[in-house]
Amino acid sequence: MPNDVGHEIADALGALLRRSTRARLYARLTDGLGEAVDEATYPVLSGLARTGPCSAADLAGEIGLDRSGVTRRATRLEEAGLLRREPDPDDRRATLLALTQTGQQAVKTTRQRLAALIEASLASWPPEEAQSFARQLHRFVATGPFAAS
Repeated sequence: MPNDVGHEIADALGALLRRSTRARLYARLTDGLGEAVDEATYPVLSGLARTGPCSAADLAGEIGLDRSGVTRRATRLEEAGLLRREPDPDDRRATLLALTQTGQQAVKTTRQRLAALIEASLASWPPEEAQSFARQLHRFVATGPFAAS
């Protein structure tokens, strides 16, 4: 039986983590935020919101893209005023990517949209079940196979 639970969870996670699933969600979250903010650039914005200023190489590892992909997306976002490049205080030869206030607002909007979508999808659940699911999911992420070592 435990193996059945593991397979059931693995199947659900597979659907959740599928690139096409993420792209559809990102498109919904970024709708109307300007040409530069879309399902391709969203991971750069979201990643910078999590990490704070960092190099394109470091951000690439965080969001699962290669450095050149991050750099191309960052250029689009910079041209739209959503991020800026700044000198790395620890290495003057290096450049850090950082969100501007406009970029921070775009991330705030997408996170509010995501929270609203999640809450709407749980609206038919009894509140205690939704709260239990949130606690258990948090616990699984913190201690399960995706936990940071």
